[in-house]
Amino acid sequence: MNPSVQLNDVFDLLKVLIREPSVVGAEHAFFRVLQRELEERGAKVTWYEGLLVAQGSRPQSAMFSAHIDRHGLICTGPNEFQYAAFVAGNRSDLLGNSVSEQLMAKIVDRFDATPVMAYEPWSGAYRGKGQIASAHVCERRNNLIFTLDGLEHLVAGTPVAFADRLTVGPDTISGQLDNVLTAAFLVHLFSLGFEGTAFFTAQEEAGKSWRYLLEWFRRFGSSTNRLVVVDTSPYPDRAAADQQHLVLRNKDANAAFDLELTGQLQRLCQQSGYQASFKDQFIEQHNRELQAQGLEPQSLGSTEMGRIVAASNGMVTGTTLQIPTTGYHTMEETASIAACEAFLQVLCKVAEIPA
Repeated sequence: MNPSVQLNDVFDLLKVLIREPSVVGAEHAFFRVLQRELEERGAKVTWYEGLLVAQGSRPQSAMFSAHIDRHGLICTGPNEFQYAAFVAGNRSDLLGNSVSEQLMAKIVDRFDATPVMAYEPWSGAYRGKGQIASAHVCERRNNLIFTLDGLEHLVAGTPVAFADRLTVGPDTISGQLDNVLTAAFLVHLFSLGFEGTAFFTAQEEAGKSWRYLLEWFRRFGSSTNRLVVVDTSPYPDRAAADQQHLVLRNKDANAAFDLELTGQLQRLCQQSGYQASFKDQFIEQHNRELQAQGLEPQSLGSTEMGRIVAASNGMVTGTTLQIPTTGYHTMEETASIAACEAFLQVLCKVAEIPA
């Protein structure tokens, strides 16, 4: 397997997928696109509520999960739009320990003049384009409230995606990467002969995806199931992100992860010459520095993996494998090409695909 050629194939696929809207809570149209791409690569595809399952000839050999929802807006009244993740997730239902919630106040000013497109959630039919005119945090509704130019005709319930294209530079790629990036890698695995199972979940940004996944395991899984959840992982700047190729975790705010599987991933990184770090250790070190300054510590973050471990009573165990990025939850989220290559190589080793 030629890593450079394979990475170019992933990026070509990513260019297609990143232009398809998949606003949290309105992902059905994106599932249709994924189904086409997966079936073209020989996967058996099955739909469930909030979940697309792609399987090869040995579905239990390895199991990966990627969420496919991305941040966007939902029309909630005449020329009034709210942040879709909070609408889909019922804000009061969340625990306050997700990265997206902590970043909300910080990113309110990042959306000025951002181009957007409206679409019909089931078919994906185009409903017009515009741009964000203003955004503010409404404390009474606990949400970001937006006004748009050019989409005043939309009715309540219409999803609005951030219009996006992938930018490929000499050393980095950028766009609204979370989490279409790692989803594209999982689709590409089937081009390489992957025989296991790939889950694509909806509404992760609203804190709901683990429920759809756990429902599948309760219906079809064995007594013990080991899962690797793939995603991007935010860092404050490129210097911090480039300290590692890949990001692992021992735990999140919800639960401890599978030590054996986490150790296996760490060894695979070392054997391949890639630098891996642990996000929980990074946050804990940062929190010690904050507390020394008398500041509030940060949450360890809430992941799909941690939520399903906590809720499954031992039925599902596993760990995460993440690509470090900067500009999280923006149109300029950036990952290094070196990290993408490392991710592909380690993913193939876990998937038992010959290098």
